[in-house]
Amino acid sequence: MPKDECIVIIPCSGIGKSLGTIGRKATYEIVDRLCPKNTRTTCLALVTMGDQETLKMIKENPCITIDGCPSKCAQKNVEASNGRLIRSFLVTDTLRNHRNLKPDGIIELNAEGLKLANALAEEVAKTVDEISGGKS
Repeated sequence: MPKDECIVIIPCSGIGKSLGTIGRKATYEIVDRLCPKNTRTTCLALVTMGDQETLKMIKENPCITIDGCPSKCAQKNVEASNGRLIRSFLVTDTLRNHRNLKPDGIIELNAEGLKLANALAEEVAKTVDEISGGKS
């Protein structure tokens, strides 16, 4: 990956849904703590609204989407905007792999929701490391 390139993590909006909140929490964990050197995030609404700076960023940099549900709004919007989508994650897939966790809450996730967000963040961070050659 060129040194001036970053990986853009784009979570769904998922407003009012626990799984959307989990996706956003995972995104912040990735860009703030796990892979701060080579990732950044942007708001899905900016992609949807056609913000020129955001569209330029997602076309020039590899993108990873995180969707809360099978509607895949983040993935579909990045694809429709001709973004460089390299991987898409679904919170429901991570939930399937951690059936013992019962996430709850929207504004504030319960402890199990936070554990699920961290598990998802770790999973995405592995992909970031693969793409960036372990330089996160």
